[in-house]
Amino acid sequence: MPVVPVLDSTLHYRESGDPDGLPFVFLHGNPTSSHLWRNVLPGVAAPGRRLLAPDLIGMGDSGKPDLAYSFDDHARYLDAWFDALGLTEAVLVGHDWGGALAFDRAVRLPGTVRGLAFTETIVKPLAGDDFPAAGRELFTLLRTPGVGEEMVLEKSLFIEGLPGTLATPLAPADLDAYRRPFPTPHSRRPVLAWTRMMPLDGEPADVVARIERYDAWLAADAEVPQLLAAFEPGPGAMTDPATVAWCERNIAALEVSHHGRAGHHSPEDRPEELAAAIDAWATRNGLTRR
Repeated sequence: MPVVPVLDSTLHYRESGDPDGLPFVFLHGNPTSSHLWRNVLPGVAAPGRRLLAPDLIGMGDSGKPDLAYSFDDHARYLDAWFDALGLTEAVLVGHDWGGALAFDRAVRLPGTVRGLAFTETIVKPLAGDDFPAAGRELFTLLRTPGVGEEMVLEKSLFIEGLPGTLATPLAPADLDAYRRPFPTPHSRRPVLAWTRMMPLDGEPADVVARIERYDAWLAADAEVPQLLAAFEPGPGAMTDPATVAWCERNIAALEVSHHGRAGHHSPEDRPEELAAAIDAWATRNGLTRR
């Protein structure tokens, strides 16, 4: 994979498609990498589309500088990657925290995002019954000093637990691809930081504020076409029918595509369906180089 210097580190990324086409940037979440998109990218390829999938800072083959790995850190390094590649406009495709980073970039840098497609991402702060009891208990434990470190840094819960978030088997070689960037407890600090950013009951306040800001933009902006790829909820899924309904009520320029059963990591479970939905949506909306 190509690599580019960003700030005090490096970001690796996948690239395919038309080098002169409109960039389609695929953003992964926690605890994955650009490997998540390997079976999606071929189905989105078309003349006039340049396909790119970076590894977020601290993840995949990207560098692991000494950071807190806050949301702002991720946004800064991602912005630097866009600048290094000269990407002045793009279609953003996000999963999990990658979707949140895509929304955040769109609201901070108006005019740079031509379209947004997302699946299984953080669309709003969570409170009350928004989060199942088991999930609430898990994320409370992850925020507990010492307990979260034991679960994520020592036992590598999020990486070893990846197969349990899928509706289909994960090949051993693919699990190894997700394990490889995190061989030690210290290397897993970005994974723990992401888990502690889940916007639950008003905390962490800085992340909740960013989400509320992009929610206001999503409700008001009817110019940027958006696609929610919704799946019949499988293991660990975040996007249930109530969440889909909330998106339909609160996102101004939204299309929703409905698909079969998938767990939280829907690009692993149903990559061909996801790719076909993105391809059809992009074609309908004329998303190509102007």
